[in-house]
Amino acid sequence: MTSIRKWQVGESLPEVTLAPVSRLDLIKYAGASGDYNPIHTIDEEAKKAGLPGIIAHGMWTMGNLAKLFTPYYEEGFVQDYFVRFQSMVFLNDVITLKATVKEKDEKAIRFAVAAVNQHGKEVIKGEAVFSLYE
Repeated sequence: MTSIRKWQVGESLPEVTLAPVSRLDLIKYAGASGDYNPIHTIDEEAKKAGLPGIIAHGMWTMGNLAKLFTPYYEEGFVQDYFVRFQSMVFLNDVITLKATVKEKDEKAIRFAVAAVNQHGKEVIKGEAVFSLYE
């Protein structure tokens, strides 16, 4: 694995493609997060809310973006992280996580991050700052 310090502006970390979103993923996340809104787990409730089916918790998708940095935690940590939710994630969607170096110095690397569905649509976009250990 290449050190995160070697990535240059404009280069991208290896993408991470998640398994298709499952109902069990969302039930587990509801339990872990305490967000039991039924639009995330019960089809009929999602349809009553005007949705075509259940949707993933936005924070489930956001939390998964951190997987991009897991291989590099021996070199630093995610210091700052913010995103904008662009679109909903549905059951069986396949999400690909992406990060591209925007800026870097000797102490931190700023990444543009995104989660993209199987249709190429960004469902989340934002930035993460990875602070480097000295």
